[in-house]
Amino acid sequence: MVQTDRESFEKVLETVSRIEAEVSRHMIGQKEVIRQVIICMLAGGNVLLEGMPGLGKTRLVNILGKVMGLQFSRIQFTPDLMPADVTGTNIIDREEGGQGMFKFQPGPIFSNIVLADEINRATPKTQSAMLQAMQEKTVTIANTTYELPTPFFVLATQNPIEMEGTYPLPEAQMDRFLFKLNVPSPGFDELKGIINLTTKNTEETVEKVTNAEEIIKIQKAAREIPIAEPVLDYAIRIVMATRPDDAASPEPVKKYVRYGSSPRGAQAVISTARIRALLCGRYNVSFEDIQTVAYPSLRHRIFVNFDAVSDNITPDMIIDGIIKDVKTYQ
Repeated sequence: MVQTDRESFEKVLETVSRIEAEVSRHMIGQKEVIRQVIICMLAGGNVLLEGMPGLGKTRLVNILGKVMGLQFSRIQFTPDLMPADVTGTNIIDREEGGQGMFKFQPGPIFSNIVLADEINRATPKTQSAMLQAMQEKTVTIANTTYELPTPFFVLATQNPIEMEGTYPLPEAQMDRFLFKLNVPSPGFDELKGIINLTTKNTEETVEKVTNAEEIIKIQKAAREIPIAEPVLDYAIRIVMATRPDDAASPEPVKKYVRYGSSPRGAQAVISTARIRALLCGRYNVSFEDIQTVAYPSLRHRIFVNFDAVSDNITPDMIIDGIIKDVKTYQ
């Protein structure tokens, strides 16, 4: 690596480390969740956070926006939310003494970080309004396409237990999320720290560490991190093993899985493994990086059948078996 590349790599590593440290300073516990959200965002993807109410999901997204110096907006998804409430709409703008003209009024989707709170509470019609934004970073209103701000991330939350009046996300929309993260409940020491942090009279100010331009540079630098051919092949074999119709799939996959990962799963594993290598201070992707990001990249892309539900088999258990079965070298 030439000196210039090494200097730029070290600068990127320092910025990423400062982002993680500043966010962790305002979030007690959830270290692994924080790291994985940062990995996903720096890879340019969207995150689905699933967990019980009150675990700090909204707070995490808010703090990330401040630390990264990005514009932040929050959309509370409800059954009566309409697509225009998300994307915006054309309104009649009447100038004094003139004729009325249509003018586009942007919705809350026009932000760098969009928190889609309880996304599964909105109807499929409104959920589908997010698809184009999440995949193409644009929205189309009345045959006109508008570019969304850069960088653009959707961080969505959903409650895993309260399912009355909800509309489960369809497979096509689940596939638009780079990561699905399960947010765990805090332990005793973590809960005590949360109480001490959030019940004080004054709250520490959040320090801005970076900005939109620098984040775009980090994303470009991460794409240049090399990945050896055996590591790339290993990642592809893991993704292929999630498909029950693949001859090399483990027996539990053939027994319990209806549908495996799409090609987006492989893209997610590779792009986020590069960011994890960066966070670990390495300029190359390891087998361990692939194994670590396989869980958040694939758990929402593996759809189990009725036998799996009756036997209490989860997608994470399926991934466990795949990682044990697929050899690093073949």
